[in-house]
Amino acid sequence: MRDADKTVPMGWHQKKAHEEVDHIFQELMPKHGLTVREEQLRLSHEMLDALWGNQIALCDAGVGIGKTYAYLVACIMKEKYAKQVGNLFRTENYPAVISTSSIALQEAILQEYIPFLSRLLLKEKLICRPLKAVVRKGKEHFVCDSRLNQRIASIQDKKKNGNQKKALLALRTCYDMDQVHGLSGFDRRLVCVPKFCPKNCTERETCRYRRYMKRVKSTGIHFQICNHNYLLADASHRTKGYNPLLSDYRALVIDEAHKLPEAAVQMCGKTLCSDDILEICYLLEKEHQGIRARHLKAEMKKLFQVIAENHSFENGQRIAFRQTEECISILKESAALLFEIGRRCKGSISKWIRNRLEEAGIVLCYFLVPGRKYVLYLEQDTERLPVFCATSREVPAYLQKVLWNQGIPAILTSGTLKAGNGFMRTRQMLGLNEKNRKKQSGVQEYVAESPFEYRRNCLLYLPQDGKQIRHGSREEAVWIAKRIKQLAGSTHGHTLVLFTSYSLMGSVYQILRSDLPFPMVEVWRHTQEEIMRFKTLENAVLFAAGSCWEGVDFPGDMVSSLIIVRLPFAVPDPVREAEKEQYGNLREYIEAVAVPDMQKKLRQGFGRAIRTETDTCVVTILDQRAVRGGRYYEDVLCALPPCQMAESIEDVENFIRRRKNVDYYM
Repeated sequence: MRDADKTVPMGWHQKKAHEEVDHIFQELMPKHGLTVREEQLRLSHEMLDALWGNQIALCDAGVGIGKTYAYLVACIMKEKYAKQVGNLFRTENYPAVISTSSIALQEAILQEYIPFLSRLLLKEKLICRPLKAVVRKGKEHFVCDSRLNQRIASIQDKKKNGNQKKALLALRTCYDMDQVHGLSGFDRRLVCVPKFCPKNCTERETCRYRRYMKRVKSTGIHFQICNHNYLLADASHRTKGYNPLLSDYRALVIDEAHKLPEAAVQMCGKTLCSDDILEICYLLEKEHQGIRARHLKAEMKKLFQVIAENHSFENGQRIAFRQTEECISILKESAALLFEIGRRCKGSISKWIRNRLEEAGIVLCYFLVPGRKYVLYLEQDTERLPVFCATSREVPAYLQKVLWNQGIPAILTSGTLKAGNGFMRTRQMLGLNEKNRKKQSGVQEYVAESPFEYRRNCLLYLPQDGKQIRHGSREEAVWIAKRIKQLAGSTHGHTLVLFTSYSLMGSVYQILRSDLPFPMVEVWRHTQEEIMRFKTLENAVLFAAGSCWEGVDFPGDMVSSLIIVRLPFAVPDPVREAEKEQYGNLREYIEAVAVPDMQKKLRQGFGRAIRTETDTCVVTILDQRAVRGGRYYEDVLCALPPCQMAESIEDVENFIRRRKNVDYYM
C-alpha cells in the first residue's frame, strides 16, 4: 500500500483506482510469474496521482523497476474510473498517448506488455473488453504504392546494390518501411507517402496507407504509441489550429523522456544535406525539368565540395561554419540558383516541390546572414559530406508552448532524469523551470530506486596511479592500455570499454591488438554487426564509443568488467558555446550544465553493466578527475548507486573470484 505521508485527499473513484493498482501488482502479477517490487508499486501510485491531479510527473526510474507496467496500469485505472466521476458514465473514449524514442520499445509495448495486461485484467474481470493499441507514425515511414512502382520501374535496366533492390521489392508486401532492412535512405525518401497526395492518384482506392489510417483512427483504441517527433508534430498542429495527427487524449506518457529535447531540436531546427538536393533533382526530373535538375545537381555538388575543403571535420563532431570568401561566394550562388529555379518553374512543377527549393535556399541564407534565432554549425553525413544545421535557441520555450501549456497531465520517465542531487537540469531542458502552465497544478518529482543489489553485485574501482600523466599524451594511451589489459585479465575477458573519443579508442586499440590474450572487437560505423559478433564470442573485449553508452544490453556474464576511460563530458561545439552565453561565468556553466550532463551520461554508461538482478560486474573509471581527491570525485559518487569500492587490482581479482562460478573460467 502507499505510504501514509504520501496519501492525498481523494474521492471514491480515485481511492478505488489505487486499490486496484495494489491488487494488480501484489496479487495478480505474482500469479503469472512476475516479482512483487515495492518501488514499482509506489511508482505506479505516484503516476496515477499525477494523472488524477492534472500534473506533470518527472519519474526517474532505476534499472529493473518495471516502469512500463507501472505507467500502463496507472493509465488504465485512470481512464476506467474517470468515466465514473460524478456518477456520470462518460461514453467517449480518450486513448492515452505513449511516446518513446525507440522502435524496439514501441514494438515491445504493442506486442508484449499490453497483450499480457489485457489477458490478465480480462480474466480477473477488471476490464470488460480487450485492450487495444496502435502505433502512430508519420507518412515518411510508410510506402506509397504509386511511387514504389515508379521507383522499381526506373531501376529495372540500371545497376543497383543487390540488397537495396531486394529491400525495394520487399515493400510490395510490407507497407511499413521500418520492418524492411537494407533499404537505402535515398530510396526510402523516394517511395514514402508524400506530404500531399495527388487527388487523381490511380492507387487511391487500394492504398495501403489509407487503410492503415482508417484502422488507427477507429474507435475503441486505448493506447496510441508514437515517437517523440510525431508527438511534437501533433502538438504543433494543435497549437497552430491545424488538424491534429493523434486522436484527442487526456493522458500523456513520455518514456525515454531524456531524449525529448533532442527531438524538439530536430523539430525546431533546419537542415540541408546532399541527399535533400538529390531528392529535389529527382523530383524535378519527374516533372520534365531534366536540364534544370542536372544543372542544379552539378552546382550543388560544387557547394558541398567547397564547404568540405574549407572545414576540418573530426569523427562526426559539430563544427562552427567558417565564413571564408570562398564559402560566402558559393553560398550566394547556390541560394540564388535554388530561388531562380523555383521562380522559373512556377506553373510547371508542383507547389510543394517549389516549397522544397525555397526551403533549401532559406537554409543557405541563414549561413549568409546569421541571426539570433538559430545556432549555426556543420555536421558530416555518412558520405562525409557537410550538412548545414540551424538549431533553434528556444527549445525549452517551444516545449512549454506546445506541450505543457495544453493542460494535459503527463508522466515523463527515464533512468536519467535526475542528475546529481536533483532534476534542475532536466527541468531547464524541458521548459519546466517556471510555474508557467495555465491549467496544471504543478510539476512533481519522484525517484524510484533500482531493486538491484549494487552493494553486493557491483564493485567500483578507481585506480589512483595515473595522476601525474599528461592528459592527451601518448603516455596516457599507454597507461590506459596497460590498465585495460590488467582488468581484462582479472575478469577473463568479458569486458566492455567505453570511450568518449574515437581517436583515443583507435590509439589504445592499436597498442593492445597484439598484446591482449582475448578476442577484441572495435565498434566504429557498423555498430549492430560488431555488437552481435561480440555477443557470440565467449570472453571478448569490446571497444566502443558514441551510441553504445546507452540502449545496448549485455546481461549475464557477457560483461563482467565495464571500463569507462574518461568521464563523459560533452565535447565543446557551437551549440554548447551558445548555451554557455546564458551564464555569468564558466564556473556557473560547469555547475549548471556540464556536470549534470556528464552525470546523466555516466549513469547511462554504468547501466550497461548490470541489467538483471543476478548480474555482477566491476566498474572501473580511469579518469583521474574521478578518483579520491579528484575534482569530480563527489559528483561521480553522487551520480552512481552505492557500490563496494576498490583501489587495487587485487580487490578486483578477489571480487571476481568470489562472485563467479568455476565454469565461468572454462
